Amino acid sequence: MKIARPPSKQPIPDDARRVFKGVLFDVYQWEQELYDGTKATFEKLRRPDTVVVFPVMNDGRILLTEQEQPGKAPFVAATGGRVDEGEDVLQAAKRELREESGYEASEFILWDAQQPVSKIDWAVYTFVAKGLKKVADIHLDAGEKITLKPAAFNEFVEIALRGNFYEKEIVPRVYEAKLHPERMEELRKLLSPS
Repeated sequence: MKIARPPSKQPIPDDARRVFKGVLFDVYQWEQELYDGTKATFEKLRRPDTVVVFPVMNDGRILLTEQEQPGKAPFVAATGGRVDEGEDVLQAAKRELREESGYEASEFILWDAQQPVSKIDWAVYTFVAKGLKKVADIHLDAGEKITLKPAAFNEFVEIALRGNFYEKEIVPRVYEAKLHPERMEELRKLLSPS
């Protein structure tokens, strides 16, 4: 499955210079001509893309996580994380699902792909994983505490609309589903086990 990278709302120009290389973020700057003919220095961050995976268990529950990470308040999220260098997004989704839940899936459906922040060159790919099979124990990074939290569909909808739900990119879709019965049915079908 070849997955196109969503375009940036403000692409980094080819002549931009990287002025800082960090552990997670790089900073790029360039001279930008303004409408009055003057020039200003523009700046944008770049970071590795991320994947988000909503696993659907065979009984229809969506497998969420309750997480703690250093420097963050506890939150509820899907499985997911950074795409490693040289890794494609589907490989990353499969790896993150296995590491954070111990499951593999026979089917991955791309639900959403976007660059959510105009000042950061960063794409977020959201998948739904079906046909789950438990294959391993959870294997977490040193900076993660994760507890699996299976949720029935209606519970998932309510959790997604709480303030501590981490996957902000899909929240508008859940609100839209709450407002439009046909969208709710589409969401229910997407998050069903078959």
